[in-house]
Amino acid sequence: MSRVAGKSSAFVLLGPTASGKSRLAMELAAKHALEIVSIDSAQVYRGMDIGTAKPSPAERRAVTHHLVDILDPVERYSAGRFREDAIRAVAHIHARGKIPLLVGGTMLYYRALSQGIDALS
Repeated sequence: MSRVAGKSSAFVLLGPTASGKSRLAMELAAKHALEIVSIDSAQVYRGMDIGTAKPSPAERRAVTHHLVDILDPVERYSAGRFREDAIRAVAHIHARGKIPLLVGGTMLYYRALSQGIDALS
């Protein structure tokens, strides 16, 4: 369990591509009141389905996933924006009485979420 931006608790499942994170997350969600928040820099983009291990439509119907297919590929996305989106998703999940499970392998995003980002001056 991890503190997300010092405010809320969430479970985190991190690891390299094809290590079984998504499968384990789905198994856990089948047994517990979990919603998944993607920590993946490619899954945020609509249409980028090949090579991203994006959850299937059936998996997304079975378990609520956040931060998947939220942008067109021509749009910019940053670690800072991910941090804001993830904090908001975690808060909404808690508000519904569910448990957030953050899953992915983009360590820059996780670091931004768990440790914050220094302001540039």
